[in-house]
Amino acid sequence: MKLSRRRVLGQAASIGALMAAPGVARAENYPTRPITLVVPYAAGGPADTVGRVLAERMRASLGEPIVIENVGGANGSIAVGRVARAPPDGYMVSLGLWNTHVSNRALYDLKYDVLDDFEPVALLASFPLMIIARKDIPAKNLEELIAWLKANPSKATQGSAGAGSMGHIAGIHFQNTTGTKISHVPYRGSAPAMQDLVAGHIGMMIDAPVTILPQLRDDSIKAYAVLAKARLSQAPKVPTGDEAGLPGFHVSNWLGFWAPKGTPKDIVAKLNAAAVTSLADSTVRQRLADLGYDVPPREQQSPEALGQLQKAEIDKWVPIIESARIRND
Repeated sequence: MKLSRRRVLGQAASIGALMAAPGVARAENYPTRPITLVVPYAAGGPADTVGRVLAERMRASLGEPIVIENVGGANGSIAVGRVARAPPDGYMVSLGLWNTHVSNRALYDLKYDVLDDFEPVALLASFPLMIIARKDIPAKNLEELIAWLKANPSKATQGSAGAGSMGHIAGIHFQNTTGTKISHVPYRGSAPAMQDLVAGHIGMMIDAPVTILPQLRDDSIKAYAVLAKARLSQAPKVPTGDEAGLPGFHVSNWLGFWAPKGTPKDIVAKLNAAAVTSLADSTVRQRLADLGYDVPPREQQSPEALGQLQKAEIDKWVPIIESARIRND
């Protein structure tokens, strides 16, 4: 007996609905097991601390624990590559930074695309960089520092956390903007660079408040500018770059969550909601503030806002890195 076209189409639709139902159910019930948060740096560092602070609070919203997996190496590119290859089911998420999701696009020959192979989940926190120098440099303000650097090119040295680090790239941007020439001295992290700055072995650094503020409180370094639109509450006497004579020179690092490309939108939405709820918690906000991080306004915590920020930062910084011919392969 021949079946009508309508019956055939109806049966096909029913079969399709049954095939799709398990996936829909998984999304509706997500999560049903622990989620792995891949942190691209070693345990105990600033990025790891942020990940753990948020993971602890997000468990209450999601009903399942978030397990931290620290995967170091190659400026975080190994960790991010692990997430890029993971199933898009919401059970493996990347904690990423400017380093891993912006600069690495230009620094490494990656086997994934930092834009196209991920789903943005939430912008979590940010921190501005600061321009500092050793104590015995005679410049009293940023304009005098720039004049001193121009007058003393043989003495102008900048330490950073390593080749391709944000401090290094910001230093190149600073030179391009001010017309100065500064010799770069890479270290294996900000801490040893700071030790040499305090000891007088290098002239200046552009680095994060978490590294700078303890030395600033001890009066062992000079701080010339915060590279943001507003002063730091932890160092209110340090002017912004705009105030100090370097208008528009804003440099901030930031952290976010990303999921593998193809992760269902409703799963991304659940992860985002858990992150947003956590960022609204007063205890979480205080712990982030203690580390020198700013929590973005609620409207900037969306997946769309994170995606837009990442794209804008790539457009700004990748040409600077490429023109300086910096590669870490």
